[in-house]
Amino acid sequence: METLQTVGTWFASPSGQVAIVIAVFALTIVAFIADKVRSDIVALSSLALLLVTNVLTPGEALAGFSNSAVVMMIGLFVVGGAVFQTGLARTISGRLLKLAGTSEVKLFFLVMIVTSVVAAFVSNTGTVALLLPIILAMAKSAGTSPAKLMMPLAFASSMGGILTLIGTPPNLIVDGYLRDNGREGFAFFDFLPIGIICCAVGFALLYPLCRFMLGKKAREGADSRTDNSLADLLHEYHIADLVFRLKAQSGSMHLEGMTVGELDIRHQYGITILEVRRANHTIFSSSIQEAVTANTVLQADDTFYVLGHREQVEAFAADHNLSVFEDEEREGKAKLDFYEIGLAEVLISPDSSLINRTLRTANFRERFGVNVLAVKRQGNYLFENVLDAPVKNGDMLLVHGEWKGIESMAKKNREWIVIGSPAEEAESVALDHKAPVAAVIMALMVGCMVFADQLGVKPVAVVIIAGLLMVLTRCVRSVDAAYKMIGWESIVLIAAMMPMSTALSKTGISEWIATTLVEGLHAYGPIAAMAGVYVVTSVLSTFISNSATAILVAPIAWAAAEQLGVSPTPFMMTAAVAASACFATPICTPPNAMVMNAGHYNFMDYVKVGLPLQIVMGIVAILVIPLFFPF
Repeated sequence: METLQTVGTWFASPSGQVAIVIAVFALTIVAFIADKVRSDIVALSSLALLLVTNVLTPGEALAGFSNSAVVMMIGLFVVGGAVFQTGLARTISGRLLKLAGTSEVKLFFLVMIVTSVVAAFVSNTGTVALLLPIILAMAKSAGTSPAKLMMPLAFASSMGGILTLIGTPPNLIVDGYLRDNGREGFAFFDFLPIGIICCAVGFALLYPLCRFMLGKKAREGADSRTDNSLADLLHEYHIADLVFRLKAQSGSMHLEGMTVGELDIRHQYGITILEVRRANHTIFSSSIQEAVTANTVLQADDTFYVLGHREQVEAFAADHNLSVFEDEEREGKAKLDFYEIGLAEVLISPDSSLINRTLRTANFRERFGVNVLAVKRQGNYLFENVLDAPVKNGDMLLVHGEWKGIESMAKKNREWIVIGSPAEEAESVALDHKAPVAAVIMALMVGCMVFADQLGVKPVAVVIIAGLLMVLTRCVRSVDAAYKMIGWESIVLIAAMMPMSTALSKTGISEWIATTLVEGLHAYGPIAAMAGVYVVTSVLSTFISNSATAILVAPIAWAAAEQLGVSPTPFMMTAAVAASACFATPICTPPNAMVMNAGHYNFMDYVKVGLPLQIVMGIVAILVIPLFFPF
């Protein structure tokens, strides 16, 4: 018992706490490099160890999960997901691709330039969250692997932060330290010359590094799945040319007030009403898409999408004062849209009770709100009188209706098997009619973040509101879909690693390392001392947040300049650049963590590409900064 008390006393002592932090820190880095366990689990494990050994209080250990940067990341994932789901990412990427053409090199540098320019005025986390879905869409359209563009996206956002005073928190931190100590701070574009040189060197070096260091990963093809899979089903079943759009002439329709059941047009004309588009005059949408049931009441301004032969459709239109519109396919998309209504193939199982019965007895429309458009049987496609034809073993049905109805069918798998995942299919459909809404929300969010100080609003509040608006305006298909858009592994990784900064600072480890190194170098002149500041800042930023590093290193850089009797301005600039130009691990900046899954990277990918880049940019910065900010 006495031995346990002694051990407990030692663990609680300052030296014991230092030993614990060093051990946990080392184990965490080894685990990240080994890459045998998911990075978020490693981060949570290190957090748990610091908590149970009383290095951190519960409040300190959990502070990362309430950090405004982490909350912003969550909101920005939703905004970015909405940009992707509405097709806005595809539209923007298509225009950017026109600039790059078919050149992979042009595409690479286009991504880097656009990202760095945006990051100069918006936080690097916000820049990556906004551009990530756009760059993914560009990679898909160009037929290239996301691995070739995701890491450059993250790194360019950090480089772009060096360009202006507001580009990254460390810039503001060192500027504030100068002003608090009676010195003139940095002007908005004081960082620009150094930032441009660092970006130019970084861009030139990053291309060969990504090409040769990522190896097989960078040569993998893009995701082969396309957005046209549902349209392809219409073509496969040979019914794409049987879909027509009808609308009342001069706003007068003989069918107004009638129900679809009363019309009985399937028997009278041999056609099927697939859906109606109904006016919905709001600021968020001009029309709504509705599946048709027997009880659907028709209105004067309705637009009908019907399935049938042209002569049958024209006969129905002539009898009821309707016009037939020719709907050319748009850029490979089908005449039908699949926002709320979808398509699916249903395979009849061998022991289904439907075999040798007609589909009419299955009552699909009443039970699930779906129509059977066609039947695939032994390589042949049937689409006439399908409801009255006996069902055969192995029949494949093409059904059309609301996604929730198709999902309900998928759950009743004793009678049939729904091919694929309706939920995933629904989420993959671009809600392009919502693209203008998403664009407005995104533009307002960016504007409010750029002018947050002038408007007196907090960026985190802006992002939360933007995320909520994306959900409320249905730019995201559902709340569940919004949650799925969030990269929880990245969120947990960053939130769980933030307290490591607190532990290193609390035990005095960070300050001891920084002070020892700088004091050992300042005797060799200002360049050597400035290099020491850069190395310390760069090493610390590799494992803790760049904001925490800047706060920690700023007084040390100031003291080093005072001991040498030179201007502290170049030393402060050095600390800011070093804190931002950090690429060697996925945990050193939120953007690095955010692209980890999208690019399918592991810990060593960042080391292979980011570490050489970080070293070269450090050398360049140390040589260039004194030219613009003399000692």
